[in-house]
Amino acid sequence: MQKTASVRPLATVAPVQRFAHSVSVFFPAYNDAPSLPALITKTFVVLEEFVDDFEVIVVNDGSADDTGKVLGELQLQFGPRLRVVTHPENRGYGGALRTGFATATKDFIFYTDGDGQYDVGDLPPLLEAMQPQVGLVNGYKIARQDPWHRKAIGAVYNQFARFLFRVRLRDIDCDFRLFRRALLEEKPLRSSSGTICVELVKLLERSGMEVVELPVGHYPRRHGRSQFFRMKSLATTFVQLCRLYFTR
Repeated sequence: MQKTASVRPLATVAPVQRFAHSVSVFFPAYNDAPSLPALITKTFVVLEEFVDDFEVIVVNDGSADDTGKVLGELQLQFGPRLRVVTHPENRGYGGALRTGFATATKDFIFYTDGDGQYDVGDLPPLLEAMQPQVGLVNGYKIARQDPWHRKAIGAVYNQFARFLFRVRLRDIDCDFRLFRRALLEEKPLRSSSGTICVELVKLLERSGMEVVELPVGHYPRRHGRSQFFRMKSLATTFVQLCRLYFTR
C-alpha cells in the first residue's frame, strides 16, 4: 500500500537563510514576451541572494510572438545560467512542463508560469520551508486576480480534481511549487494539458514525504490571455483527467 503524505499549512516562517541545496528554476512560456524580461531579471536577483547553486530554464512552447527574440536577448544578458529550450510547435502546458522537468539538473525544482501572475519574490519562504522531511512546498493563492468566470471554472476544476483523485492539496491550480526532483523518478508524467498538475501533485503526495502549503500573491494578467481557459483546452483537460483516472 502506498503511503500518503501529510499536508500541513505553515502559519509562520522563520527569517529566510540561504538555501544550501541546488535549485532548477523553470518557467513554461507561450507568447509571454512582454512579461519575461522583468520576470527573469527578478528571478536572478532573488536566486543570487538566497540560493548557492542554481540554473534558470525557460521552455518556449512554440510561441508566435517575440518570445524567442526576447529570450535570446536575455541569454546575452545572463549568460549560460539562463537555459532556453524551444519547441518548434506548441505542445501544451503539460508538454512544456515535461520538457522543463527533463531539462532540470539540480536537486530541487521550482516552477511557475511565465505570464507574471505570480511573484518570484515569494520564493524564499518556500525555500525555507523545504526541510529534510518535506517533498513539496506548494503555494495557494491568497486572492485570485482573474475575471469571475475564470475564478468559477478554476474553483469547480479544483474541487472536482481533489475529489476524483483524493488530492489533499487545497489549491491544485496554483502553479507555484518547489519539490524534490528525485521524486519524479518514481513514475513518468504523461499529460499534455493542465491535467499534469493533478498528475504531479498526486505523485508527490504519494511519496510519503510531507507537503507544506504557503500563501502566495496572485496578480492580474497584464499581457496576452490564458491558454487553459479556452474550450479546446478545457475539453482536452477533461478527457485527460478521465484517462488519468482510469489508468492510475
